[in-house]
Amino acid sequence: MLDSMNKHKDWMYVVFRVLVGLVFFMHGAQKMFGWFGGGKVANLATLFGAAGIVEVVVGLLLIFGLWSRLMAAIGAVEMLVALITMHFPQGWNPLQNGGEAAVLYFAAFLVILSHGSGRWSLEGALKRK
Repeated sequence: MLDSMNKHKDWMYVVFRVLVGLVFFMHGAQKMFGWFGGGKVANLATLFGAAGIVEVVVGLLLIFGLWSRLMAAIGAVEMLVALITMHFPQGWNPLQNGGEAAVLYFAAFLVILSHGSGRWSLEGALKRK
């Protein structure tokens, strides 16, 4: 069974990268545009607004698989900042301080940082030319 999964690892990874990028984009679009059930649009000059910009850009580039390692590093730093400034002051436990998504995004960004854009990406297509 593991051998059959191994031969499909490129497809599994692209699904992972695209879904992480899509949901991260959606979080940013909530902040920037009020989409996807978002409330008041964030002031882009605030830390919250800047986070929205980062999330939209990082999410879109991850979806397309362009500069994925750089985008994953930026996303990981943003999640660390969110954990330190927003969640840890309310306690260390992410289940109690609302930091579950930030912890999971941080872990996902580490995976993307280690794997890059992958074979099925815009970056991969440009390298094959």
